[in-house]
Amino acid sequence: MSTASSLRSRLPSTGVSIFSVMSRLADEHDAINLSQGFPDFDCAPTLVDAVAAAMRAGHNQYAPMAGVPALREALARKIAHLYGHRYDPATEITVTSGATEALFSAITALVHPGDEVIIFVPAYDSYAPAVQLSGGVPVFVPLHPPDWRIDWDRVRAALTPRTRLVLLNTPHNPTGMTIDRDDVRQLADVLDRSGALALSDEVYEHIVFDGRRHESLSRHPELARRSVVVSSFGKTYHATGWKVGYCVAPREITAEIQRIHQFVTFTVNGAVQMAYAGLVDQDPACAEVATFYQARRDRFLSLMEGSRFRPLACQGTYFQLMEYSAIADEPDTDFSLRLIREHGVAAIPTSAFMHGADPGRVLRFCFAKRDETLVRAAERLRAI
Repeated sequence: MSTASSLRSRLPSTGVSIFSVMSRLADEHDAINLSQGFPDFDCAPTLVDAVAAAMRAGHNQYAPMAGVPALREALARKIAHLYGHRYDPATEITVTSGATEALFSAITALVHPGDEVIIFVPAYDSYAPAVQLSGGVPVFVPLHPPDWRIDWDRVRAALTPRTRLVLLNTPHNPTGMTIDRDDVRQLADVLDRSGALALSDEVYEHIVFDGRRHESLSRHPELARRSVVVSSFGKTYHATGWKVGYCVAPREITAEIQRIHQFVTFTVNGAVQMAYAGLVDQDPACAEVATFYQARRDRFLSLMEGSRFRPLACQGTYFQLMEYSAIADEPDTDFSLRLIREHGVAAIPTSAFMHGADPGRVLRFCFAKRDETLVRAAERLRAI
């Protein structure tokens, strides 16, 4: 028997990420890439200069496992300033290799074999595999289009004695939905009923539009004491490739997360952490980021006027869902492939986020792009 034939996959139904697939196809067909969620412009030169300065200052060896103290202290001040909750930088904050590692380490720490995790679909594609690798059972609860609100009665119906975790994402990728104060109240009720914990993916916390308030779980004491909140610097500072994120949680939960984190990545680039520490202290609110990306959203929508695509509501993130039923009745994966091959624009089919639920005729477009990129893409899309 060959070695390959004796292998047993831990994720037999999981292939290469749709984001990698679509970006590869965009390169092969010289298409405009509005699929994978990264900017096509550079981060601020001052940020690069700050990293270089930290390197010259000697921050080139292993950083502390939990993160450099300067960054953890800056994050504690930022969260207290924005959301009113003070996390202890020594025992309640962990710097991770991107938000994906924070999510993986948190899920691995909290979910045991047979535990159930409520996941709202559409859902970012890393959530369910992390649950499954821990022996947990994803329980999918669909959001309601076209505004993608949470049906809390359906959440309560999904609760069982095995419910361990409720996994939220706000602002939500791919829909752009943001939770509101009623959602916060309903979540608190669900956690009271079940004894579960919450894990909140808030990597787009600073990209919230039209004057809305970001309802971080850190803002609400009754939730902060039983929640892990995950965020990231890549989306805020246009440096997704540096892969630096963090998670905050009560001391006992953080200790368990760090037990996992130390054996996943152990530590994160110290010079980059030092650079981010300075930025966080200088501008904890990052208000200009929301203004910048709201202008990108509005520009993309104005450029798409006159097309046969129908935009759905986008309250945050840098993604715009577009419904295409006026153009074609084919499944979203087929249509997205034809969009690349025949029209030279790459988007993400929302079925990649649905875990078997009906995606409708909807694609996700990333508008974190230069104006000339959006203009060229919209010209091609309007012509369909």
